[in-house]
Amino acid sequence: MPAALVQDNGSNNQNLDNRILIVDDDDAIRDSMQEFIERSGFTAFSAGSAEEAMELLAKEEIHVTITDIILPGRDGLELTDYIKSGYDIDVIVMTGYSGDYSYEEAINKGASDFVFKPVRFEELLLRLKRVLKERRLTKERAKMLGKLQNLAITDGLTKLFNSRHFYNQLDVEVGRCRRYNHPLALLLLDIDHFKEYNDNYGHLEGDKVLVSIGLNIQDCLRGMDSAYRYGGEEFTVILPETNGEEARTVAERIRRKIESEPHNPDEDTSVAVTISIGVTEYVNGEDVATFVQRADQAMYSSKTKGRNVVTIQYS
Repeated sequence: MPAALVQDNGSNNQNLDNRILIVDDDDAIRDSMQEFIERSGFTAFSAGSAEEAMELLAKEEIHVTITDIILPGRDGLELTDYIKSGYDIDVIVMTGYSGDYSYEEAINKGASDFVFKPVRFEELLLRLKRVLKERRLTKERAKMLGKLQNLAITDGLTKLFNSRHFYNQLDVEVGRCRRYNHPLALLLLDIDHFKEYNDNYGHLEGDKVLVSIGLNIQDCLRGMDSAYRYGGEEFTVILPETNGEEARTVAERIRRKIESEPHNPDEDTSVAVTISIGVTEYVNGEDVATFVQRADQAMYSSKTKGRNVVTIQYS
């Protein structure tokens, strides 16, 4: 074994995806490979069969499996298939029988790489590092994509869902309501005299009010409910498995909570902010636009009644 390789302490691998499982029925090969992998800075485990490897996978966190194809019992390709169907683990397949197994077979089973025996440890280490690098890049891309997807459905100020996601989710909930004949309610909320608040205290203070109201709405909801910034000073809430009267109770709870929280646009001023809320329950067979329009009409009825009011409209 070249001394230079033994001295590779794997410093770039520390605290990353560095837990490696070696599967080979040849004790000498398995032990020497495990020793080399550990001296290269990785945490290594070993198994002499696919069945033993499967037991170990159920107990240990593994990031990459290096497996021979020829194993007693299940072979390495069957093990690869098992791993890729149930674990987030990369697989490097080894074989000494190049005529019987192809690179394509291994890749089609989900393997990340394929090497021939006798394996040169220098080559194996390079391939392992490449697989780990690609694994990290894949995770980083997935994380970035998740952030971008979240930004696409989230209001940047209040961190509630945005109106685009509201309509997508409402379509889903209406479809579920139609299939299972479960109740579904909708709240539409509008801040009272919000333009005056902005004119008097500035838009930065107005933004603080929007954030505060978003948080207060969330505090009054169950896990299955969802809140949205509908636009400007309007919010909406989808309440699955909720009838009109139950939704009215939720709306009153939100109204009282927001009314009771003072806002301090400056040191000497305390201002109470209120909201007007419209409540409605889905009528089976109607379209989404009609459902939303009725909630909007109920909210405007609350405005005409003097604001800081909850109004329910059934049809």
